[in-house]
Amino acid sequence: AVPSDPALRAKALESLMVAKGLVDRAALDALIDNYEHKVGPRNGARVVARAWIDPEYKKRLLGDANAAIAELGYGGDTMLVVENSSKVHNLVVCTLCSCYPWSTLGLPPVWYKSTAYRARSVIDPRGVLREDWSSETKLKCGFGIARRSCGIWCFRNGRLARST
Repeated sequence: AVPSDPALRAKALESLMVAKGLVDRAALDALIDNYEHKVGPRNGARVVARAWIDPEYKKRLLGDANAAIAELGYGGDTMLVVENSSKVHNLVVCTLCSCYPWSTLGLPPVWYKSTAYRARSVIDPRGVLREDWSSETKLKCGFGIARRSCGIWCFRNGRLARST
């Protein structure tokens, strides 16, 4: 199959940078392999799946997230795991948005880094849930709003997703 226009442009840029000596092809291949196979959202999904099926692991995850995540061979990020309940719904907000647990969750979603999302989440968390997530059933509970800056991130029920 013929690559799409963006793929052709990316390949052309890569070839030009290699030809000019700006980047080493082997280093670039290693970087791409790392993001395709070693880091990313599948790691976070494995952590969540393990917590769903293994109550003891879930306890360890909630008690010491870094150690529990390391049990599965992941790490490098400082993590704090919180859990929703019928009384508290956690909303994760990074006030600086200069960091993200890439090795566990992959690339940060654009919407999560946006100033609008961060501001609305802090000012009107119920509105964010209601308007963005149709989460009427959760609006009757209290909120735990984690305002985090560099180095500490929260999983909501073991994952960081738009609904957090």
